[in-house]
Amino acid sequence: MTRRLAAALAITASLLLGGCGADYGLDQNGQAVKAEQIDGHWLVLNYWAEWCGPCRTEIPELNAAAKQWQAQGIKVVGVNFDGLQGEELKKASEALGIGFTVLASDPAERYQLPRSEALPVTYIIDDKGKVREQLMGEQTLEGLNQKLAALKGTL
Repeated sequence: MTRRLAAALAITASLLLGGCGADYGLDQNGQAVKAEQIDGHWLVLNYWAEWCGPCRTEIPELNAAAKQWQAQGIKVVGVNFDGLQGEELKKASEALGIGFTVLASDPAERYQLPRSEALPVTYIIDDKGKVREQLMGEQTLEGLNQKLAALKGTL
């Protein structure tokens, strides 16, 4: 009986821990996004849509942020608000000139994010996976740098 209980506990623990570090699915180019590419890094997670004017305006700022922060290990990741997949997601990402990773699968559940009623919305998530800030509306590189510096202490 004790062996069965120990085995059941071991299986349960491995299933529960299996959710931690799970991969993020595919990006806009159909490439796998591995957990180690994002987990353990500060993350700027942006929700966008083609029909959203402010989203279109902030994309170049987010592209610049992704390039600037690459050496610091800060990741910029996008999610299409309308849930586009496959070729549609790729075309929409290209139409907006997105140069950073766009996830085909929404990671909202992983980070316990509420469904936003407005766009754009950007979340700053720390290297432990904790949501530190929700930013509504169009963001700038300067504004994001200031937020990250304040949250991290120094940047």
